[in-house]
Amino acid sequence: MNRTIVAFLLLAACSQHSVSSEHAGHASAPAMETNWAKARLERSPRHREWVTVRNGDRSVSAFVVYPEVKNKATAVVVIHEIFGMSDWVQLTADELAAAGYIAIAPDLLSGMGPKGGGTSDFADGNAVGKAIRDLPPAQISGDLAATADYVAKLPAANGKVAVAGFCWGGGQSFRFATNRPSLAAAFVFYGPGPESPEEIAKIHAPVYGFYAGNDARIGATIPKTQELMKSAGKFFDAVTYEGAGHGFMRAGEAPEPADSGERSAWAANRKAREEAWARWMRVLQGL
Repeated sequence: MNRTIVAFLLLAACSQHSVSSEHAGHASAPAMETNWAKARLERSPRHREWVTVRNGDRSVSAFVVYPEVKNKATAVVVIHEIFGMSDWVQLTADELAAAGYIAIAPDLLSGMGPKGGGTSDFADGNAVGKAIRDLPPAQISGDLAATADYVAKLPAANGKVAVAGFCWGGGQSFRFATNRPSLAAAFVFYGPGPESPEEIAKIHAPVYGFYAGNDARIGATIPKTQELMKSAGKFFDAVTYEGAGHGFMRAGEAPEPADSGERSAWAANRKAREEAWARWMRVLQGL
């Protein structure tokens, strides 16, 4: 499929909470990333494992990757996109571990699949998107809280926990900051912020936003978020990466396209991804 078309479908998927994708193994994500992300993950030398996190009666499957460091490390809860638990989400967790952090990515569809499983239970991406859209907000909050509690208590952790989310997960990252006062920081990648002053008032952690210049849907929400955060005296540092499209962290990590007509958009996303990653790492190092 033409990558320009795929990029458009990615934006539409996050906008409408629906997506068309391949189903492969434990992942459900755009076909464009399945092979390269999975291949890179499989070459990782870091220790990674699947664990079960308890949220009351719920069992949440979570992917954990450990850094190869001498001292105890800060942890990052990674919230997946509308595509669910994809190879790219797992790769991002591995990259965080390579940078020196314990990364844990919960499959928020755990137990919600047709067979009682998670993301891999669903036949296609449309079903994944619909299931994520229908998740009860209280359940999402509970799953994330349980995940944060779990990773904070690991012997290799220093007790500091940050959260980061992408697309749908970006909005959930901002939302998690409203009900987790102890968060060290919240990183919101192209996701909307809460619209209620009452919810904004509950935020204690600094919030860092990463937005795309070519993403009017999410971009239009930023001024209101800035106003609400400023009025409440909350820290919100938003950066917009001009020329990039929605989903640039994924798109900018993909291999360079063979089609010369697609390279301009890819290059803009790659540049945004590199700049955003560097900024993310600088903030994490200062926590």
